[in-house]
Amino acid sequence: MAAPRKILVLAVEGSQSLDVLGPVEVFHHVSLEVPGAYDVTVVGPSDSGTVTTDSGQRLGVAPLPDPPPKHDTLVVAGGPGARAAITDETVVDWVLRASKRARRTVSVCTGAYLLAAAGLLDDRRATTHWAHCDDLARRFERVQVDPDPVFIHDGEVWTSAGITAGIDLALALVEEDLGPAAALSAARELVVFLKRPGGQSQFSSALSAQQATRPELRELQAWIAGHLEDNLTVPVLAERALMSERTFTRAFHREVGQSPAAYVETLRVERARDLLEDGAPSLEAVAQASGFASAEVLRRAFHRNLGVSPAEYRERFQLIR
Repeated sequence: MAAPRKILVLAVEGSQSLDVLGPVEVFHHVSLEVPGAYDVTVVGPSDSGTVTTDSGQRLGVAPLPDPPPKHDTLVVAGGPGARAAITDETVVDWVLRASKRARRTVSVCTGAYLLAAAGLLDDRRATTHWAHCDDLARRFERVQVDPDPVFIHDGEVWTSAGITAGIDLALALVEEDLGPAAALSAARELVVFLKRPGGQSQFSSALSAQQATRPELRELQAWIAGHLEDNLTVPVLAERALMSERTFTRAFHREVGQSPAAYVETLRVERARDLLEDGAPSLEAVAQASGFASAEVLRRAFHRNLGVSPAEYRERFQLIR
């Protein structure tokens, strides 16, 4: 039997708890299915054996091993504490030395700041939580920051977007180590979607769209998301919002930043993406389930919004069963 892959997870004072525990739980559940797959240790710069997370919870940590041992994966958790720790020379130096002893180095969310401070992201593509991408790029000019992907794999360094994206990244690491079946099994145990490709956007159309200030329009936005198969023409939506078509169209565009038709189409494309990733049997079935009039209308919408055909998208992103 192969030796367990040793993983060190760095949690500093003020780390985001889910940045730490999300990946830990993934590796734990995999190890239940594949005994001895991973040996995970959470470490931190603490004399008391604990760090306090940004939510105020005390988290047990082992001391930073010095010198760092040879290990498979270094995971650096993010959070306000990780961003602040870039001025702590002891922590930054330890990250650099530990990375040199690891097969791969991983950051979750704003853990990317510590990797950047250690020079590990110089001339690499990297991502972090969308709200901090501009700041990361300003502080570390040699880092090629991409705010869109859920995670990025550049050589032996992996970076992920915000918080729960660390679970997506950990599942991708499991898939690299043990294959898609092990990753899918862990995803099912954790009741999360298996989002294998890092190239998928960290932005949901429903979440990233501007929310209307008028209660009637905000309620309509929520209703649209749940009724994408319905007739969602302007007359239907205006009637539901109790407005004239002209007033509704102007108000919706002003408050949401898109025309009603464009907003509906982006949500339908997102629904279609989910269906394609999940192995829908045909483009016609996808079109019907996501509210498009035909597979041809679906194709045109995909090219407008994503620049690829539904078939190309499915080939790239469909989950392996």
